Amino acid sequence: MKIGFIGSGNVGQTLGLALIKRGHDVMLGARTPSKLVSWLETFGQNELASVGSIQEAAAHGEIVINATPGTVSLEALREAGSQSLAGKILIDLALPLDFSNGELRLSVANSDSLGEQIQRAFPDTKVMKTLNTVTSALMVNPLSLADGQHDLFISGNDADAKKEVIGYLKEWLGWQSIIDLGDISSARGTEHLLLLSSRVYGAFGHPDFNFRIVG
Repeated sequence: MKIGFIGSGNVGQTLGLALIKRGHDVMLGARTPSKLVSWLETFGQNELASVGSIQEAAAHGEIVINATPGTVSLEALREAGSQSLAGKILIDLALPLDFSNGELRLSVANSDSLGEQIQRAFPDTKVMKTLNTVTSALMVNPLSLADGQHDLFISGNDADAKKEVIGYLKEWLGWQSIIDLGDISSARGTEHLLLLSSRVYGAFGHPDFNFRIVG
């Protein structure tokens, strides 16, 4: 499958690498594609790995993944262009982190979420919020923790697209338990989970953890 990434930082590079290893045709999109030369060189002559502009990556992907910092996600996606995103699934990994006052806060909170803002801005795109509650290392290797016995969440309005993405997460990355939280407004909960995760990180001293829901 052709997959386009909007955003080319650690998350995009880590997830992109994992998907290329599984045989997918991946393009990382960045405002300055030349900065990704070293990442691209690690693949040698592998035709499944490419880099391009944000617009090129969005057009390339049958599925598009938003791996930008949350505070610039809307700007980057608008740069990608609504036509390139229309009708497609957009997997949104971003978190609206705000460090402007010296402490971790969310720039979107309470009665809204970044996932909802993206869906409103791109009504013809099927926005699926997921993978935003774990580190990039755990995204691509859930079996590295508790034999995979922990939970991922997904939020989105389109039921068929959601089932499709759940299937991809299981097939591509090895996730075993994915909890459907409902429509895109439930992204408020998973985005807010970062505030708890940051405290757990402080208590544990490392980010290699996740949550398991027992009921």
